Amino acid sequence: MKVLISNDDGVFAPGLASLAQVIGQDCQIEVVAPDRNRSGASNSLTLDRPLEAFRHESGFIGVNGTPTDCVHLGTSGIFDIEPDIVVSGINAGANMGDDVLYSGTVAAATEGRHLKYPPIAVSVASHHPQHFDTAAEIVHLLLQGIAKVNLAPRTVLNVNVPDLPMEELQGVHVTRLGHRSLADKPVKVKDPRGFERYWIAGVGEVLDREPGTDFFAIEQGCVSITPLQIDMTQYDAMENLGSWLEDIL
Repeated sequence: MKVLISNDDGVFAPGLASLAQVIGQDCQIEVVAPDRNRSGASNSLTLDRPLEAFRHESGFIGVNGTPTDCVHLGTSGIFDIEPDIVVSGINAGANMGDDVLYSGTVAAATEGRHLKYPPIAVSVASHHPQHFDTAAEIVHLLLQGIAKVNLAPRTVLNVNVPDLPMEELQGVHVTRLGHRSLADKPVKVKDPRGFERYWIAGVGEVLDREPGTDFFAIEQGCVSITPLQIDMTQYDAMENLGSWLEDIL
């Protein structure tokens, strides 16, 4: 199997190296990742300038762009591989609930939605992970069976793994996304020259951690695997919206 690996934490991130080491044992891999941390970049593409790509001593390719840029280039065939699947991660920090809207990790996987196998985004549920090896092994196991999975086209698998040794995991849950409250208000500060600047605040509190959600699975020490769809159409609203438009237009 030919695997394109990317992330949003940057080409030097330890989670990326751990993932490449494990997957590279029995897959042909190419690693194309941002040249720096691009967390929160979501699905953005760089359209206002050309991109630069540099192959490091590790063999990994660093790109001065977003995670989506990296996979867009990596799946085009201009490097050494035409991949069967994209794996994005391993992210330091969970990507659950509403976080997936902003996640560069999930976005990188999403850019591989047209390939032979469903792309995988993988994150460790800790901002200071001690067990990247556990998440890497989970992905390794998923890849070994990915040819047998029956999913709708363009499905993305969003995988979150507790920061635990492999033997301490409590199982695997197929989950839905939970939900958070609104984030805190941006924080206004002054720079050394007296100009106002604004820090984007942290994520909101978890509001929906019911059984069946990704938040619940992680709290129970279980791996969470959430199938994500790219089609954002709210089909249930189409009939009501049509009736409303008939009344006002």
